[in-house]
Order: sequence, then structure tokens, then C-alpha cells
Amino acid sequence: MSEAGTRPDPPNHDALVNSLSERLSPVRRLPDPWLRGLGWFSLAVLAGLAALPFADMASLQVRMAVMDLRVATFGALLTALTAAVAAFQTSVPGRSAAWAFLPAAPAALWLGASGLGCLRQWTVPGTDLADGGEMGGCLVFLLTVSTPFSVALVLMLRRACPLRPNLTAALGGLAAAAAAAVLLVPFHPHDATVTDLLAHLVVIGLIIWANSVAGGRLLAGR
Repeated sequence: MSEAGTRPDPPNHDALVNSLSERLSPVRRLPDPWLRGLGWFSLAVLAGLAALPFADMASLQVRMAVMDLRVATFGALLTALTAAVAAFQTSVPGRSAAWAFLPAAPAALWLGASGLGCLRQWTVPGTDLADGGEMGGCLVFLLTVSTPFSVALVLMLRRACPLRPNLTAALGGLAAAAAAAVLLVPFHPHDATVTDLLAHLVVIGLIIWANSVAGGRLLAGR
């Protein structure tokens, strides 16, 4: 007690700090978001390389000889990388939400070049169009392939603490959808028609929305 017996002794702050610090365990710092994004992207590239032996390489070479198809594929590949990096950047507390615009230009390149393929359907006689069965198979392919990519990305993102979980998860969905679109190229037997492209956009939007809802809830639990 203090001198008059009416006031308690002041707390011993040093003892309090020491007692709290004794319970702390070291935390391993996460790698830079760029490195984590490249790590996920590397997994997607490996999956693509593993699928190449099952593709029609002769048909792929013919399609890749067309400029807009090459540009669209490159744009989708770059979208997958930049969207993954943006997802990891926004998962770090304190990072600006402006990182979400990182994949905007690559996505515009991807979709814009894909649209040129549709114009070729109107200007080049004899270009094969997709039938309903082929289109349905492509959409199933996009949904099926993007799922493991999305799961892997959400699991990697859960190691951080995103303050905007839905935005982070939506960027992850864009990365997964773009990666699935790249893997579709070796198995896509035709140029994109307008209907085909619109259907792909709907599926890509669905993938992003599903990631935003489901992935956002998982990340918010952190």
C-alpha cells in the first residue's frame, strides 16, 4: 500500500511486460506477395505442361500461328499471374485496394484479342463454328479446371489476414479462371464465336462470384 494506506501501489509494468513476452512464440514472416503469386502461378504452369501430351499439338500449332489467338493466350496467362499477385497483395493488412487494378490491362488484352477471333468468324469464309456439344464441353472444362486452382489459392491466402476477404477471393477467382482458359487453348478445336465468347464470359464471371462468396467466407474466418 502507499503512504496513507488509501491508494494501491502502482503496477509493476516491467513485470507485466515480461510475463506477457514469456508467452509469445516467434512468427515466421510470409514471403513477399510477388513470390507467393509466382509460386501459385508455377503450379498452374506445371499443370498445363502435364496436360500437353494429351492435346492435339498439330492443331495447336495451327491456331497459335494466328496473331489474335496468340495475343489472347498471352493476355490470359498474364491475367492469371497479375490477378494472383493482386490477391496476395490485398491479403496483407495495410496494402492498398488499388492492387485490384493490377490485372485490368492484361484482362482487357485477353478479352479484346478474343473478340477479334469473333470478328474473323464474320470476315473469313468457311471458318468452323462451335456446336452446342463442343461449347458445353469447354464450359465444363473451365469450371472443372478452375476449381482446384481456386482451392489452392484460397489455402495459400489463408496464411495471411485479408481485411477485404471478398475482394481478395474475387481476384483469386479471376486468376483461376484465366489459368483455366489458358489450359483450354490446347483442347479448343475452333475459334471463338460470339456465342462461345459470351458463354465463356458468363462462366468466368460465375467462377469469380463463387470465389468471392465461398472463398471470402473462408478468408473472413481468419
